[in-house]
Amino acid sequence: CRRLTTAPPSRRRGRRRVPTRLGPTMSGGPAQKRRGAVKGVSRRSVSTCLLCHVAAMLVLNCCPRGLSSWGRSSGAALAFDGGGGGAAKGFGASSRAASSSSSRKKKAASALGGRRPPSKLAKARKSSSFASRTLLRPAEDRRVAGAVGPRRKVPSSIARPDYALTGTPASSLVDSLRPPWMIETKTAADVDKMRVAGRLAREVLDLTGRAVAPGMTTDALDAIAHAAILERGAYPSPLNYHGYPKSICTSVNEIICHGIPDDVPLAEGDIVNLDVTVYYDGFHGDCSEMFFVGDDVDEESQRLVAVTYDAWRAAIDSCAVGKPFAEIGAVIEDFVTPFGYASVKQFCGHGIGRTFHTAPNVLHYRNAEPNGVMAEGQVFTIEPMICEGTQDADMWDDNWTAATKDLGRSAQFEHTLLMTADGAVPLTAKLDDSPVQPWEKQYEHRQQRRDAAQRHNNVAAPR
Repeated sequence: CRRLTTAPPSRRRGRRRVPTRLGPTMSGGPAQKRRGAVKGVSRRSVSTCLLCHVAAMLVLNCCPRGLSSWGRSSGAALAFDGGGGGAAKGFGASSRAASSSSSRKKKAASALGGRRPPSKLAKARKSSSFASRTLLRPAEDRRVAGAVGPRRKVPSSIARPDYALTGTPASSLVDSLRPPWMIETKTAADVDKMRVAGRLAREVLDLTGRAVAPGMTTDALDAIAHAAILERGAYPSPLNYHGYPKSICTSVNEIICHGIPDDVPLAEGDIVNLDVTVYYDGFHGDCSEMFFVGDDVDEESQRLVAVTYDAWRAAIDSCAVGKPFAEIGAVIEDFVTPFGYASVKQFCGHGIGRTFHTAPNVLHYRNAEPNGVMAEGQVFTIEPMICEGTQDADMWDDNWTAATKDLGRSAQFEHTLLMTADGAVPLTAKLDDSPVQPWEKQYEHRQQRRDAAQRHNNVAAPR
């Protein structure tokens, strides 16, 4: 996934939208803040007029505790957090949310195939804020950083991408100057090579996923993947990409993405995303998938993974020649929002080919960014990261690992996709001997229930 370096544009009506500038996927560190901005308060709103400016500064500097406590006691959602996370902001937000709750429940019931979504964490989601740092999961379950082993070696006989030695892709400067709507169209020869790279990535992902078990460390999983990639004559694309120290990414529980493999063992009931990318014959193939650790995974986590998988499949199915890439995000957000889930805005999908990350930028939330239109021959990834609570992240000290602020779990799936006249075709599709996951076994059944619920709603709707 690619990392956003600025906050997404405001949705306020009448405000000019500015194309979001993007940085490399694994550049690390939090999003850059506007120069001179007051933390959590828009500079434009504070300086609307001199009177508002003086009043705001007096309140913020003289009685911040009184303001925040008054806001909580009166029920107003005063989220001085810099935006995002799907949290209601400003006065009147609670009433608007209440008035639309019934429609959200109906959408969620339709997405679940007529069943209302359980609300075990509903109260925790509604009450979570950065001020109180309400946690959706026990603090003792927090994923801790372990010891990261040395970088694994790659034989000189294996072809390497341009950043393998320096850590900096030569294409970064060119990419920064490219308009976001200028998307490369692959030739037939390029596509053939990308099919091979995609298949190799899938083979390695399947092989590594079979080793997921309680007590297994993520560093051991990295060793398995690294050896498998070298056996196939390929290079592990993440290795030394902007200095990343390992060959795959392993994101456990509340880790959204870019988790660095270390010596901390997986525990019974964990969920983990394995992200594998290989570089072979000049092209990258990129895919990721969720795995359950053991058999005792709680129902909330199972539901999160299943909803994320279904939303991801719906986004892929929605792709068609002539559609704007911006529409992908709307499909995902509309699917997950009724469940109380949030789609991460800090990271996005991306174009891929000879370059690891390039245009288009595939945002996984509703947007109107000018990121181009789908056309035959384009290759890109769709990889939504869906959180059971807030989508806002804390960056670990390693400047790579992004973890949800409320310890809510996160799930993600990814394919490298080729755009054709018939839609998006996965180049990292499952193989005949790929393991079938629990959520995949039930997908067709969920889809049938959703279709039946949709037909019922269409019949019941007034004409």
